[in-house]
Amino acid sequence: MKRKEIVRLAKRDFEKAWIETAKTLKKPHHDQEYPRLHFKTGKSHMLYDTIAELRQAYMKLGFDETVNPVFIDEEQIYKQFGPEAPAVLDRCFYLAGLPRPDIGIGMDKIERIEGLGVKLTEEKVQGLKDVFRGYKKGDTSGDDLVLEVSSALDVENDLGLRVLERVFPELRELTPVANQTTLRSHMTSGWFVTLSSIHDKTKLPLKLFSIDRCFRREQREDSSHLMTYHSASCVWMDDEVSLDVGMAVSESLLEHFGFEKFRFQPDEKKSKYYVPGTQTEVYGYHPKLREWVEVATFGMYSPIALAKYGIDKDVMNLGVGAERIAMILHNQADVREMVYPQTYGSWSFTDRELATMLRINYYPATTDGRALMNSILETWTENGDADSPCEFTVFKGEFLGKDIEVVAVEPESGTKLLGPASMNSIHIQDGNIIGVPEGGDVQDEAALKAVENGVNTNIRYINGLAANAAYKIEEMVVSGAEEVSLRTTISRSISDINLRLDEVALNYITGKNKVIDVRGPTFSTLNCKIIE
Repeated sequence: MKRKEIVRLAKRDFEKAWIETAKTLKKPHHDQEYPRLHFKTGKSHMLYDTIAELRQAYMKLGFDETVNPVFIDEEQIYKQFGPEAPAVLDRCFYLAGLPRPDIGIGMDKIERIEGLGVKLTEEKVQGLKDVFRGYKKGDTSGDDLVLEVSSALDVENDLGLRVLERVFPELRELTPVANQTTLRSHMTSGWFVTLSSIHDKTKLPLKLFSIDRCFRREQREDSSHLMTYHSASCVWMDDEVSLDVGMAVSESLLEHFGFEKFRFQPDEKKSKYYVPGTQTEVYGYHPKLREWVEVATFGMYSPIALAKYGIDKDVMNLGVGAERIAMILHNQADVREMVYPQTYGSWSFTDRELATMLRINYYPATTDGRALMNSILETWTENGDADSPCEFTVFKGEFLGKDIEVVAVEPESGTKLLGPASMNSIHIQDGNIIGVPEGGDVQDEAALKAVENGVNTNIRYINGLAANAAYKIEEMVVSGAEEVSLRTTISRSISDINLRLDEVALNYITGKNKVIDVRGPTFSTLNCKIIE
């Protein structure tokens, strides 16, 4: 009914009009039906959840957030670590860059450029020399080199790139050269640089925190070591600061995460940037874990290192590994799996997720086709158990501009209109796709588990078969054929009942040694013909 007709009918008979509105509902496409339709909520990463909590915990304690330098000259490491610096630098990544060579333009290169179809003039050659001179001096970046060369030669970018590639191999043959700059391996390296800039420009006490990446050249990455990690570090600077401040800050910070009891013990590493005897390990007891775990380290910065930066104040430094806290809170045993689950983690889908990946394959494309599909389903549902021989008219009338007749038939005696598995429904349980008999009359143990604990996809075998039949009848009419007979026998795979599984789900099921069991007799026959 059209909306205006509904309004007119409602004025005469509201109750009747209200009931008629149910006919306005349209059955959605199979792919838009539940449980294929699934609005999945995005998931945050547990590491960044932990970092967010660490930020809040520091700010609740009155610390201001700052960003420390990432690039640290090795000279700073010697100032901070003293004779320990060579051992520290062994774990640092040094930065390297490609040198910018002097690029000459002789007659041989001019001939090769012209051989690529570029007409050169003295002005263009000079312009090319200016580009390479600017590149050597750093006035032209590598990103812009192709554009600048193309502009100097007055050619398109693709030809300019070909000139660079084929005429100037010295660019391709460059090898990186390391400099004296390292990637920050300890947040401490950044703290000394930061404090040297502000120690005499701010009111004391100065309380700062920074949560950012550090980089360490580990011999290998394993379950407890990554080459890049997040340090959640803070400093407390004042005219006088005691080690007790480190204990109190550690306790307050970690109580935010549910730790209840704390132990402090000397750290045997004894880093030279700390005052001797102050480097302390923090162990916390978490009621969920029921064990003591190492969660932080703190100490007092050495006056020797501070003096090299012109700092005459006391500084307490506390460091917490964000990955370490995240592993503890989320019961993770391997830091690689936690940080990079897409690479190291186990592959898993929930049954609910798998249910969104199982769909009907061939599906009618037209409104007439979908209406015919529903008529087939109604006929099969109402008469599937009819004794044979039998015949039922499914549809008779206009279909896509032609008059057709569709009948469901079973000519053999002593059987039913449909095979006994036709009404089976599909459930997913523990990654297995199982066909379950109608009404839950289940004898098989796997099918019983699927009914009790699995996800019902709300797909019956006849859903796929009816969709395929309507699709084939659409094809018959559009192609100009006069008749078609559609027969199904036994289902051995999901394709036999016109279903398809997303490839990623199929790979998962086979990779995890799960099963797809939709076996069963689905005997059915539909005949369709054009009628005059």
